[in-house]
Amino acid sequence: MRQASRRWAGVVCAGAVVVLVSPLLHSQAARTVQDGVFTDGQAGRGQALYGKQCASCHGDKLQGAQAPPLAGDVFLRAWQSRPLSELAGKIRNTMPADAPGQLTPAQASDIVAHMLKAGGFPAGAAELASAETALSVIRLPQRAGGAAQATAGGGKVYPPIGNMAQLMRGIYFPNSNLIFTVQTHDPAAKPPPPPTTGGSKPGGFSWVDWGAGIYGGWELVDNAAIALADAAPLMLVPGIRCENGRDAPVSDPEWIKYTEEMIEVSRRTLKASQARNRDLVSELTGDLSDSCANCHRAYRDLRPARGGGALDPTDPSNKANRCQSRQ
Repeated sequence: MRQASRRWAGVVCAGAVVVLVSPLLHSQAARTVQDGVFTDGQAGRGQALYGKQCASCHGDKLQGAQAPPLAGDVFLRAWQSRPLSELAGKIRNTMPADAPGQLTPAQASDIVAHMLKAGGFPAGAAELASAETALSVIRLPQRAGGAAQATAGGGKVYPPIGNMAQLMRGIYFPNSNLIFTVQTHDPAAKPPPPPTTGGSKPGGFSWVDWGAGIYGGWELVDNAAIALADAAPLMLVPGIRCENGRDAPVSDPEWIKYTEEMIEVSRRTLKASQARNRDLVSELTGDLSDSCANCHRAYRDLRPARGGGALDPTDPSNKANRCQSRQ
């Protein structure tokens, strides 16, 4: 009986702690970067680190170059209402791009402090902490139109969180390649037997092969064409950005034209795939390739420098000029 009483007392005590702590957490969650969450000295340390680790891609004044800007409207639109823990985590885990993971949590917080000062947010009396729990209760401000917007029909439209390069790598590139494979592989052919080693290959787990046996054959081609047709309009969503942080020219007639070309050829490809017409799908891969190349030549690839020379769209420095029409 005494043990039971102690257990109940423990539950009551724990409940009391929750009641006491909850208002505290609520008050902390209300903090924003406008409340003076870093010091000038910390921002100075961050500025020195930024110059060594970040400026070559993001610009000396955080204005953006090969990579997106880290201050101003473009930056705030991308990070609005998100906690500083996410921003510091991205810096710590993925930056600098050519050698990620070398910054300490304290260094990441120093760089965030520099970004906040450069963005016009006020300094305070205490330094920005490096612990994730402390950073998670400090948020960047909400921008007008940043949340989901109601439409006339009562639905919602959400602002994009990815950029054009991420959409290309996540949707357009892999699904286009699935369709291109029809040239060399008959979707109606019997698939090879599964591996006998538990599904793994030498070197470990293959994320490419995972789930490949669930949807196969012509259904895989159908799904790829649908993905391209239905995802292509995302290229026209206002507010979507290019990899360098520049707003995609969604109202540019040429941008719209090339997007509509992608939609149209994807729909024709789906029709041919549903007819199980391999020859026609193979023929349409040329149109699909052209629809991509037309847009790339105008908005991604750069003209040769003066004096000639071949285009080099893989040169990282070319990213700074993408999403500008060069027709």
